[in-house]
Amino acid sequence: MSKSRPFRHLAHIASFREQPVVFFTVVMHARRPLLATDFAHQLLHSLWERSGDLNGWFVGDYLLMPDHVHFFARPAPEADAMRRWVKMWKSVSARKLMQAAHLTAPVWQEEYFDRFLRSDESYEEKWWYVRNNPVRAGLVTDADAWPYRGRVFDLDVKKTG
Repeated sequence: MSKSRPFRHLAHIASFREQPVVFFTVVMHARRPLLATDFAHQLLHSLWERSGDLNGWFVGDYLLMPDHVHFFARPAPEADAMRRWVKMWKSVSARKLMQAAHLTAPVWQEEYFDRFLRSDESYEEKWWYVRNNPVRAGLVTDADAWPYRGRVFDLDVKKTG
């Protein structure tokens, strides 16, 4: 892991706002339904909460589905490489999920989907898609009722919902 960086409040610094927001989708190996639990939710939230200081990556809004996670993140100007950061939190979370649920590796699919967003409208459009995912999947009838979502940091991007 990288040494700690003094970036905790970068969302209020102009150079941070100029960094691109990245939309991620990361899927469980064999689409195992491991994520829609309080344990997985707390685990990922706590890892992402520390990743700003440790790796220079700040996670904004996220939503856990049973077999995948969608989230938005913004790197600090001197952040770790994206692949290194994703590998780190996937590795730590995999070990803890395997221990808690007595699983065997692999836990996550090796690859992941990432897309750099180009505008505030792209963020809002993606967020509306993400927040309604549990409704489309028949898990809840109202998106606000889905308990496995949240925000770690304000990425300083305008959105509604």
